Amino acid sequence: MSSFDPVAIRRDFPTLDQQVNGKPLVYLDNAATSQKPRAVLDVVNAYYLHDNANVHRGIHELSRRATEAYEEARAKVAGWINAADSSEVVWTRGTTEAINLVAGSWGMDNIHAGDEIVVTVLEHHSNLVPWQLLARRTGAKLRYIEIDDQGRLDLGPLPDLLNERTKLVAVSHISNSLGTVNPVREIAEAAKKVGALVLVDGAQGAVHARVDVQALGVDFYAFSGHKMCGPTGIGALWARRELLESMEPYQGGGEMIEFVERDMSTWAEVPHKFEAGTPNIAGAIGFGAAVDYLATLPADEVAAHERTLMAYAMERLGAIPGLRIYGPESVEERSAVVSFTMGDAHPHDISTILDSEGIAIRAGHHCAQLVMKRYGVSATARASFYLYNTEEEVDRLADSLEVVKGIFG
Repeated sequence: MSSFDPVAIRRDFPTLDQQVNGKPLVYLDNAATSQKPRAVLDVVNAYYLHDNANVHRGIHELSRRATEAYEEARAKVAGWINAADSSEVVWTRGTTEAINLVAGSWGMDNIHAGDEIVVTVLEHHSNLVPWQLLARRTGAKLRYIEIDDQGRLDLGPLPDLLNERTKLVAVSHISNSLGTVNPVREIAEAAKKVGALVLVDGAQGAVHARVDVQALGVDFYAFSGHKMCGPTGIGALWARRELLESMEPYQGGGEMIEFVERDMSTWAEVPHKFEAGTPNIAGAIGFGAAVDYLATLPADEVAAHERTLMAYAMERLGAIPGLRIYGPESVEERSAVVSFTMGDAHPHDISTILDSEGIAIRAGHHCAQLVMKRYGVSATARASFYLYNTEEEVDRLADSLEVVKGIFG
């Protein structure tokens, strides 16, 4: 018998215990941001109440306690992704900044005119626009892995895409717009054969289960705290230590230096040389608390719950006439995201009507306009599930979509 009870888990998340427009809240916008358990909120609050001080440079007790919690959090986050050492984890504001750090630091020194960067059509703009900017500045070229009708990467042409000019392959672990789980390890193995590095946008990948960056065989992995029960404004970049050692700082300022002279400076050890200025201390500590919280849950049972929820959602929504679901048909090939359209009902109208029923979903292009163009739509409605969602909430969603259908025909 499963020891995981999503109804009991919901009690840990105070935001879920409210009404919206007179109806009990159904929160299905988890791919955008997750809710936060009391355990995380309490830790962040305790830092501000008792340990509020800057880290590393202070000699006094509050600074010592803040520094200890801050670095302990780094170790926890490193453990979640199986980094070889916590010094391979750089704090950032989130996945977006982590990817931009790689583009601005490693990219500017290692990408040159004539080089090629391989990305996929599935990418969130955060794992596309930085590479477009880098290519524009360096004279490099972007090449694309396409997707099939089910939103799966078409790896057939990959041997032709990868060559001696390929310097980097950038790929999402899981698509935020379709939920497609990408074969990262297979892509990494192919990239290594031509000497290319691999960066993974793990914003959706580190959310539902632990990640093993060493087993994936990649070089950079970027992810965010707020999508996995942590605070907003905090994320992390993992990179192999030798790469971090070779890279120039992304920003200059306090904390990231060793010595400063009139005409030059030397840098602090990694990861600190990439963490200029006062960091998001409370956010980092809260991120560590989020990892602690997730680590207490039975991982296999949580994964089974989310798969069951996903299958049920696809069954219920798929039975609604005129509703089209995008992405892989197999639950095994997708994460907890259902992206859909409904006849003449614009996704924004769908979201507005669902909001009147107390149901929160996302509507738009999901920062993935290339995906939308691939399917010939400007936007989709997206329901995304997490460990605290229930089948009853799927029923509420499906029933409310019948209301939408009744309005738009």
